[in-house]
Amino acid sequence: MNSAVNKLQSTLRHDKIMSNIEIAALFREFEPNLNQTTINWRIYSLVQSGIIDRVGRGKFSISTRDKFTPIISSKINDLNLAVKKEFPYLTTCLWETSILNEFMIHQPGIFYTMVEVEKDATESVFYFLKDQKHTVFINPSSQLLERYVQFDQHTIIVKNLITEAPTQLIEDVNTVTLEKALVDIFCDTTLFSAQQGVEMRTIFQEAFGKYSLNTDKMFRYSARRGNKKKFSEFFSSILNKQ
Repeated sequence: MNSAVNKLQSTLRHDKIMSNIEIAALFREFEPNLNQTTINWRIYSLVQSGIIDRVGRGKFSISTRDKFTPIISSKINDLNLAVKKEFPYLTTCLWETSILNEFMIHQPGIFYTMVEVEKDATESVFYFLKDQKHTVFINPSSQLLERYVQFDQHTIIVKNLITEAPTQLIEDVNTVTLEKALVDIFCDTTLFSAQQGVEMRTIFQEAFGKYSLNTDKMFRYSARRGNKKKFSEFFSSILNKQ
């Protein structure tokens, strides 16, 4: 498939626009017995992965969508420096839930600072940040969130970092990718209660419309979170409404 995708990208750079019939013919140059259903799914995957864009009914071009790059705030930078100084060999992922705002219709009034770390280190990081006088909770329950967190604008949530989670390095901070954030809000309905229901559908649709996304990373990560089947079903329902 990689050879076909490479040729597709090269052809699109030259011809600018291709029809789905032309793309199907290109794929069959490499796999003559490829059925139309598989071709249609590959085209969907290429669109959703940000490799190509749909520019009309059955017409496609090279994608012009950007990669999502969250802003690293001074708070995140300071937390990163402090945690790395105390735990220099620890794998972390730091981000703020406010990055989801640009995809939402209803803006939540409370945002969390997420400090995700290796499972064996969560308690150590929690107590370290608590000693630094931060408002911090570790893997909080829905009851705890409702009782305490909703009244604090500077809450830090320490939680387990799932192994092989899709992250990215920005300004020396290992932070979230949009692929990870989308899967997280789908899987963690307690922590991301403000992003559920119709709002979550809006977030996914806006994210796919604005940015280049790697769907393979999303499916692998949802599997790591033990939720691949439900996520795949939800993802398919989003595709069908685009």
